[in-house]
Amino acid sequence: MPSALGRMIRGVRWYLRELTGESAYDRHVAHLRRDRPAARVPTRREFERMRTERQERDPRQGFRCC
Repeated sequence: MPSALGRMIRGVRWYLRELTGESAYDRHVAHLRRDRPAARVPTRREFERMRTERQERDPRQGFRCC
């Protein structure tokens, strides 16, 4: 039973992180380390600032309806 409960909690946590965009930074860092190892990894704050600026330039980015 504890393993089933643990899987359920991990699944809910994953879903909420994906839904809120919280996991975007982790994916970005993984991408940089895998594809561009010499590139500087931005801090979480820098990443969120870049992401917000990108969304303000094109409000449709990140807000898909379909």
